[in-house]
Amino acid sequence: MIRVRRIYEDPSPDDGVRVLVDRLWPRGLSREDAKIDLWLKEIAPSDTLRKWFAHDEKKWAEFKTRYFRELDEKGDILESVSQMLTKRVTLIYGAKDHEHNNAVALKEYLAARGGRIGSV
Repeated sequence: MIRVRRIYEDPSPDDGVRVLVDRLWPRGLSREDAKIDLWLKEIAPSDTLRKWFAHDEKKWAEFKTRYFRELDEKGDILESVSQMLTKRVTLIYGAKDHEHNNAVALKEYLAARGGRIGSV
């Protein structure tokens, strides 16, 4: 089961394995307070794609297309994520937009490839 949560929300016992999927560490939050089990910055969008997108909702569809292309090239990292999917996994992100961010896109990508998807 995969969930998606913003890092600034209080951690929950229901989160399971908490995986930060952003390239940059979120501002104003210590590693201890974040309660992150794993930081997979390598699975985040490239700096070029992240800067191009800039959380512009109008670019969302194209962002996902480009990000999915990048993910297709990250088989080794995706394999480690796939192995975690036997447990509850929460993809953690820092963006303010709850609907248009790389964690939501990554969840969609994994679902299309057979990940077990739970509630957001």
